[in-house]
Formats: sequence, C-alpha cells, structure tokens
Amino acid sequence: MSAAVEPPRAFTAEDYASRMARVVDQAVEVGLDGVVVAPGPDLVWLTGYQPTAITERLTMLVLAPGATPTLLVPVLERPDAEAAVGAPALTVRDWTDGTDPYAAAFEILRTEGQYGMSDATWAAHLLGLQRVLPGSVFRALGECLPMLRAVKGPDELERLVAAGAAADATYEAIVGLPFAGRLETEVAADLARLLREHGHEQVDFTVVGSGPNGANPHHEAGDRRIEPGDAVVLDFGGLMYGYGSDTTRTVSVGEPTQEVRDVHDIVRHAQQAAFEAVRPGVSCQEIDRVARAVITEAGYGEQFIHRTGHGIGVTTHEPPYLVEGEQQALRPGMCFSIEPGIYLGGRFGVRIEDIVVVTEDGGRRLNNTDHRLHLVG
Repeated sequence: MSAAVEPPRAFTAEDYASRMARVVDQAVEVGLDGVVVAPGPDLVWLTGYQPTAITERLTMLVLAPGATPTLLVPVLERPDAEAAVGAPALTVRDWTDGTDPYAAAFEILRTEGQYGMSDATWAAHLLGLQRVLPGSVFRALGECLPMLRAVKGPDELERLVAAGAAADATYEAIVGLPFAGRLETEVAADLARLLREHGHEQVDFTVVGSGPNGANPHHEAGDRRIEPGDAVVLDFGGLMYGYGSDTTRTVSVGEPTQEVRDVHDIVRHAQQAAFEAVRPGVSCQEIDRVARAVITEAGYGEQFIHRTGHGIGVTTHEPPYLVEGEQQALRPGMCFSIEPGIYLGGRFGVRIEDIVVVTEDGGRRLNNTDHRLHLVG
C-alpha cells in the first residue's frame, strides 16, 4: 500500500443506525410501509454485515417506521450477524433448518404492506414471501428508491478519494512497464497486482483492449499479443476500504496514427465538456447529452455505444446512471464515472474515464492522471 494513504475512520454502529433511519424516512416519503433487504451491497451498507455462507438460506433485514430494525438469519449464522458493526442497532432473530423461514418472516412483516425489496433478492425468497403474505406488495428498491446509496457522506467520500488515488498510482506505474510483444493477459495481471500493492483489497476488472479489441467496451483481456502502433484501452478498478475505484485511459504503443490522435482528442474534449457541466440541479441525462453532443458533432455519434457514466460506492456500478431518460437531479455528494468513448469495429477504441463527485457548486475529479494520449513502449 502507498505510504501516503492513511486508513479511514472505521464506520460505527451509530453510522449504520443513521443510515437505517434515513432509509426508513425515504421509504415513508414514497409510500412504503418498509424495506426488505437481502444479502448484497445494500445489506453491507446498512449494517456492515455480509453473510459468509451460501445465501440459499433466507436472510433479510426489515426496516419499518416505528419499529426497531430486525435482521432475520439462519440460526447457524446468528453469531456472525451479532458480531456485525451495526448489530447494536438491530434486533436479530433466527430460524432453524427444517422449519419454514417464510413463516418466521411473516411474523415481522405486515400482512398487507407495501415493501421495497433490494434488487439482489433471490427470486425463490421473493416467491416464498409472496406465498405467506399474498396481500402484500413487493417492489424493487431500484425502482422505488433508486438513489438509496447515491449521496455519499464525508466518511464514504474519504474512501472513494483513497481508492481513486490508488487507481491513479496504478496507472502511473503501468505506463512505465513494457506493452509491445506482451499478451493482454500479462498487462491485466500487472494491473491487478498494482491495484493490490496500492491498497485495493478486491480487484473487480482489468480491461486491456489492444488494437481491434479496444472497440469492445467490455473486452476481457485475452491472448492477443500487443503490437507496436496499437491503441490500448486500460479500464480497471475494484474496492479499497470497501469503496470502489474505476478509471480508464487509452495509451498508444509507440507512435499513433493521426486518426488515433484525432479520435482521442474528440473523446478527451467530450469528457472535459461533460465534467464542466456537472453541478447540483442538473439532470443525469444532461451530462450524457453534453458528452454525446461533442462526439456526434465530430461525426462519431453512432460509435459512442454506451451511457456516459454510472454511480460508484460500495459497488463499482450503481445508481445514478448518466444516460438519456434519467431525469434525477445531481446532488452534492453523488459520485459517478464520466467515460465517453468511440469504438471503431475491427480497428481500435478510445475511452477516457474519471470518477467525479458533485460539490456545492460543480464537480471534483477523484482521478487526476493526465488525459493526454500517453505513449508506452
């Protein structure tokens, strides 16, 4: 780990209690009687609890107005649940193998309630709850509370800043290593190693798209040997202190063609224009429109084939999404990627991505490495 990175303050039971209370308030605002949270990123964010066992056994957190948050777990997992940081703010209840877990859930849910349910819930568990509570309605949290985790607090921002700095250090190190003559998988392995050396506990992806493979935005590093003259898309990230990094730069192996230079400049200008458009009150779709307008005006609109960005937090992809049709207004504390790209099938691709946080009067980049086309060996 970089010596300059100090571990952040650990989240406390009070932090988790505050999050749970805030979610209850948000649920009431949209007409819900409560929220049901299955194992996954929402449960980790709300309680600090991440079951280690296979999740075919029903585990769920129930948050409802006027009630103590209740976590229902299999009896064999109760000790782990009670050891979670957020456990002091919870009532932990259990059920035993051989009994009906949905009957246990019935006791803590309203028989005719309106509930938001986390998107990570297994279909089998949703069907089981519907069986014992036929009068209740369950709605996807991604639909009714899409911005549940979108606005980050200061302690969360501290983690995202650290993750972004570690990703920057990884990029600065990777461009000093050889590219020409090596396999994409070898460069990807270096990226993963460097992310861990700079403090990441988890590596989620290491895209190395060389030459024609760069025209696939989510290309998985393969056995193509990188050649002089290739444009190479490097997109990498993971979790540090439980929060995500995600950055993309496009490099050239030796001297690029003029076309690669021109396309790279267009993407760089689109990324900058979108960043400059960030401020509270602007809609998510407007950031997408700004980036897309630059690329379309340059004649490459049909080659920009994905949304401009996605949120980031305890996962590397989460709301808000910067895409046409998303009218959610930006708010201070929201964090997301800005990553326009141009993809020329069979030839090459270019993408530039930073994580950006909305401030009181604009935006702040959490990635600060050079956007200019870097030449590597």
